[in-house]
Amino acid sequence: MTPLVMVVSCRPIRFLGSFLQQGTQQASKFQLHTGTPCAAKDYYEFLVLGGGSGGITMSSRIKKKVGAGKVAIVEPSEKHFYQPIWTLVGAGAKKLSSSSRSMEKVIPSGVEWIKSRVRELDPDKNRIRIDEGKEIAYKYLIIALGIKLEFEKIKGLPEGFRYPKIGSNYSLVTVEKTWKALQGFKEGNAIFTFPNTPIKCAGAPQKIMYLADAYLRKTGKRENANIIFNTSLGAIFGVKKYAEALEEIIKARNINVNYRQNLIEVLPEKHEAVFEDLDNPGKTNVISYEMLHVTPPMGPPDVVKDSPVADAAGWVDVNKETLQHQKYPNVFGIGDCTNLPTSKTAAAVAAQSGILDHTISLVMKNKKPVKKYNGYTSCPLVTNYNRVILAEFDYNAQPLETFPFDQSKERLSMYIMKADMMPILYWNAMLKGYWNGPARLRSLLHLGRL
Repeated sequence: MTPLVMVVSCRPIRFLGSFLQQGTQQASKFQLHTGTPCAAKDYYEFLVLGGGSGGITMSSRIKKKVGAGKVAIVEPSEKHFYQPIWTLVGAGAKKLSSSSRSMEKVIPSGVEWIKSRVRELDPDKNRIRIDEGKEIAYKYLIIALGIKLEFEKIKGLPEGFRYPKIGSNYSLVTVEKTWKALQGFKEGNAIFTFPNTPIKCAGAPQKIMYLADAYLRKTGKRENANIIFNTSLGAIFGVKKYAEALEEIIKARNINVNYRQNLIEVLPEKHEAVFEDLDNPGKTNVISYEMLHVTPPMGPPDVVKDSPVADAAGWVDVNKETLQHQKYPNVFGIGDCTNLPTSKTAAAVAAQSGILDHTISLVMKNKKPVKKYNGYTSCPLVTNYNRVILAEFDYNAQPLETFPFDQSKERLSMYIMKADMMPILYWNAMLKGYWNGPARLRSLLHLGRL
């Protein structure tokens, strides 16, 4: 891995490195971890559902607001994962162990951990139900339950992962199989898929494709490989500026992209994948593979989909500017489980958390929220083992870039930020409630104050 000192000649990156160092030093003064899971009380002023990025970040922020003992987080898992790094795990550039921390160490001190699953939402009575039928009441509710992977919607999966040559960077149990499939590749088709549903980190399905291309070139196997990207979408990326840059890369690297193709079945014993042509319903294409990376269909968690807080599609129905629920004013949503019309990424959660913090502060004072979320999200498009295109954009699919240079260009500095700097920021600042996304950094850089 290239050391960070090799890119400090770039002034914005040098500042960001300094910023991260100072931020993590400050955050380290507040050791945010609780002891062990506790028995749930019958009532909390704030109840946070989900121990992922949005849940931990907001529990940190709210605890600072209302104090210890008044906030509880409901989460059954023993570990918390920084999933953006799984792209690099699947390509052999990072270890899976680097992506995890124990849940008890990321939950803030003073926030009670209810180690259980949410079974029912009852916003009309300001309560939820967890395992064993226990009911818990709340004054305010923050829903951060993430997104559900639905491998089972592809015939032959998830049982097909027992076979070699197939993996997925989207699951803890299949991400290392991606690396094994890449290492074991000999010759033939390497297929990468994008499903016909909303997904988290919409750039990830093609990131592993570019890394696979780079690995096969490095190992002398590329000339015997046919790299195929079958996507249900009609374009390589939703923002024109970055799409044009990616199309140039695809052409230069001789990658075959087939649009409006949706994976519907895997025949792992035959090493075959079946795709539906979305523009010609009923028409299918069968392609043999030497390697297959599956991005699964995804959807809202069942407990959300079957509840009064959901919109018609099953997502938490929130105001896209304030993140307050459209019907229940004491209910809020953040992250992948919401119907916010932007890409579902950890960077989006960071930006949303700052807005939601302000929204809740005003709602608690019976005031109208004034700060508005503009849909900011970021997708570091990894195009090689040492290059990234840093895509940043808003609700209108317009670039909203942080740095005063063309971010549609592949850069080493952006790769190091993605691979080495962002995990530090995530663990030591974002989860502890000290990071609102890059809005302030962007303003300072563009005003020429840095």
